[in-house]
Amino acid sequence: MTRAERTFNLLGVVLPFVGVLVAVVLLWNRAVDATDLAILAAMYLLTGLGVTVGFHRLLTHRAFQTYPWLERLFAVLGSLSVEGSVLDWVADHRKHHAHTDREGDPHSPHVGHGSGLPGLWHAHVGWLFETQGQADWKRYAAELYEDPAMRTISRRFPWFALVSLLIPTVAGFLLDGFTLRGAALGLVWGGLVRIFFVHHVTWSVNSVCHFFGRRRFDIEDRSTNVAWLSLVSLGESWHHNHHAFPRSAYHGLGRWELDPSGLIISALARFGLAWNVVRIAPERQRAKTLVASQT
Repeated sequence: MTRAERTFNLLGVVLPFVGVLVAVVLLWNRAVDATDLAILAAMYLLTGLGVTVGFHRLLTHRAFQTYPWLERLFAVLGSLSVEGSVLDWVADHRKHHAHTDREGDPHSPHVGHGSGLPGLWHAHVGWLFETQGQADWKRYAAELYEDPAMRTISRRFPWFALVSLLIPTVAGFLLDGFTLRGAALGLVWGGLVRIFFVHHVTWSVNSVCHFFGRRRFDIEDRSTNVAWLSLVSLGESWHHNHHAFPRSAYHGLGRWELDPSGLIISALARFGLAWNVVRIAPERQRAKTLVASQT
């Protein structure tokens, strides 16, 4: 990893954290209102779904198909999460699945950094300064690398990072009556605080969901389901389910497993914007359960 890449990732970790500290001070003094929180929520959902539905289920695992224009829109929304370019994100995640919790996994808490807190730190944040963005695009994201539109979106990631801050700033300016106060609050809440939350929820899937939680399928890796993260992660914390059936469009496989991203995919399908949606039949799930494997 180059020094420039490490520096950019460091800024991506530190600046949102500073934004949260500023937001705490503002909240303490009641310098926040419904408009600020609405901008935060809207930006969180748009960029979060760009990661969960776009980067992850659509572009990485091809859990459903859609029109090229919508595929590119999801790639842009995922880029606005400031979690790296679309090619880097997809290649890293496919490499994670190819080497889950074994040597070569970019962010396992069980490989190369000891056990316990050192491993969790690596899986959550430390990997950003060692292995993030180092997976070979031509090997792990070949079809995206060969797509000129996706290469363009990937190259323009730094600009999308700036746009990700500009959108809530402009929204705050307009909704607060064309004031600099509104612009500043939009930047803090819809920009920095939102990026902080999106980042740490995503990184928690890498760390927490390979360390704590429940398992029900007979698979070799150490992925887990973490129910209390399901809402804020938009369904991604049913991570053990996902590793058991990586191409499934739905990570919440049980009746009570909340999966907002799966609901969005169902809505897209209902309106003719998604097709060939991958669903896992109950028979396949039962065949892979730990109980079934032990009988």
